Amino acid sequence: MKKLSEIINGVEIIEQLNYADSDIEQIVFDSRTAKAGTMFVAMKGTVVDAHRFIPQVIEAGCKCVVCEEVPPECPEDVAMLKVEDSSFVLGQMASAFYDNPSEQLKLVGVTGTNGKTTTATLLYHLVMNMGYKAGLFSTVANYIGKSKIDATHTTPDAVTLNKTMSEMVDAGCEYCFMEVSSHALVQNRVAGLNFAGALFTNITHDHLDYHKTFKAYIDAKKSFFDGLAKGAFALTNADDKNGAVMLQNTKADKYNYSLRGMGDFKGRILESMFEGMQLEIDGQEIWTQFVGDFNAQNLLTVYGSACLLGFEKEEVQVALSQLKPVDGRFETIRSNSGKTAIVDYAHTPDALKNVIETINLVRQPQQQLITVVGAGGDRDPMKRPEMAKEAVVGSSKVILTSDNPRSEDPETIISQMMEGVSFKDRIKVLSIVNRREAIRTACMVAQSGDIILIAGKGHETYQEIQGVRNHFDDREIVNEIFNEE
Repeated sequence: MKKLSEIINGVEIIEQLNYADSDIEQIVFDSRTAKAGTMFVAMKGTVVDAHRFIPQVIEAGCKCVVCEEVPPECPEDVAMLKVEDSSFVLGQMASAFYDNPSEQLKLVGVTGTNGKTTTATLLYHLVMNMGYKAGLFSTVANYIGKSKIDATHTTPDAVTLNKTMSEMVDAGCEYCFMEVSSHALVQNRVAGLNFAGALFTNITHDHLDYHKTFKAYIDAKKSFFDGLAKGAFALTNADDKNGAVMLQNTKADKYNYSLRGMGDFKGRILESMFEGMQLEIDGQEIWTQFVGDFNAQNLLTVYGSACLLGFEKEEVQVALSQLKPVDGRFETIRSNSGKTAIVDYAHTPDALKNVIETINLVRQPQQQLITVVGAGGDRDPMKRPEMAKEAVVGSSKVILTSDNPRSEDPETIISQMMEGVSFKDRIKVLSIVNRREAIRTACMVAQSGDIILIAGKGHETYQEIQGVRNHFDDREIVNEIFNEE
């Protein structure tokens, strides 16, 4: 519980009506959870404007409302606080309500198109393995120390973030690592947080269904670095041309890393195979259980960040060699008959290209690569033909199938993907709408020594069709099929 005056301290209020320094038991932005003792924050969402529910929350007993537009009728016993941007001040107020937990942790945010989950998760495991307690917010799962919490969003809402970080502080965590999505940045979910550091992995075309233009997508990522405080660190990928863009206006200390050129943290791949790769990082050779350029970049990001957090380089290098791949990221399953299946979350053209190129660098000429891939429904349709194009260019055979079709017709999605396949390449493409049957077909077509890439869903344990999430796990299905052989 907090006094209203404590919660709004430092918040820019445009207008106050019926102000009373009341006790606030909870901050809510869902009108259905408003009641006596709560502060309701009315936000203008992409689908619904919560201002229209203000009369309902007042009727439910709520005596404090934060809004951008004051309703024409306001009871005298209800405090009404008008602000310019409700979503931004929600972050500020949530931080204050939970005693500013981000200031009591060393909070590091990871943004970029690909590699956010792997980088944040590996940082969490690295710090935990070195004997320190840490928290994690990721697409796969959230953690408070060793306690796992199911993840519903890549980056949760501001109230959930601060509440969970407060629990991390209470549990003795010193560090917290967080995926920061472009949606979260535009929607101000990380407003009011104090970041010790920010990491940029890369940027490619994605989420244009939401951002509309690639520039708007880049600007969303850049806003994260623009908002960093002096004394924080900003670490970006020098091998991505937009890495320098992220640093243009930041007040933070600027660093970069590179596999291909000069960087504050330098690495290169010495040897690569399906079991792992030999890396050289800052002059030291390290064997890792990861494969591919993209994973080498992820490990270099982890290494640079850990060093900037104050850990000794030699200690970090040893800890890197002990890390294991993240669930659903280049996860390898082998059959008794000599087939290899790789399950990966790659769901953008660039991510798919990276995974396929990694496999092709390691596989032998006689080994076929059979790729199973789809594209998500109700998401950026522009990337669908590009996904199919990348799959066909690098694979021996391709099976186009469903991903999470959501509200769309999966056959329509597949037909849009086929637009990216040239006429001469169509001979090596099959379309099988049922994802289970597509995976089974790939496994049956494969011979001993062949590689089957199952892309797009990775760690996910569901398939969403017409608003219903059905249990579906690519890894389970592969193991079932391999066990039948």
